[in-house]
Amino acid sequence: MKYKTTWTKKEDVKRNWYIVDVKDQILGRAATKIASLLIGKEKVNSVPNLDNGDYVIVINSDHIKLTRGKEATKVYYTHSTYPGGLKEIAFSKLLKEDSPRIIKNAVLNMLPNNKLRDTRMPRLYVYPTEEHKNGGQKPIEIKL
Repeated sequence: MKYKTTWTKKEDVKRNWYIVDVKDQILGRAATKIASLLIGKEKVNSVPNLDNGDYVIVINSDHIKLTRGKEATKVYYTHSTYPGGLKEIAFSKLLKEDSPRIIKNAVLNMLPNNKLRDTRMPRLYVYPTEEHKNGGQKPIEIKL
């Protein structure tokens, strides 16, 4: 009797839509769950060389929290690669101006740095309030 190992192919990938409410949730814990859904780690047919993750909608990004008072001390840095091109913005200011960027940045840094990373990030949709444009896909709600 021969056993045959099946290997998932690109045609076998079925993507689901999930919605995650991050109101009053911790940023890092929410980002790990979102990254796991984007990778498709919890699927039975998960393989490391194929992108078989799902679509994720994140709502209420204006109400994300940090632990141990990091709201006052956390700073995001960007550099233009020119001398003197370092820019820094505090978490509290970025939360008021562009809260979806906080979640996108956290999830991007939790994804593996390989060729599949650029195909996973466009499947993440982040909205600052409860209203979103992806109701037609009938997303499944995930509790954190």
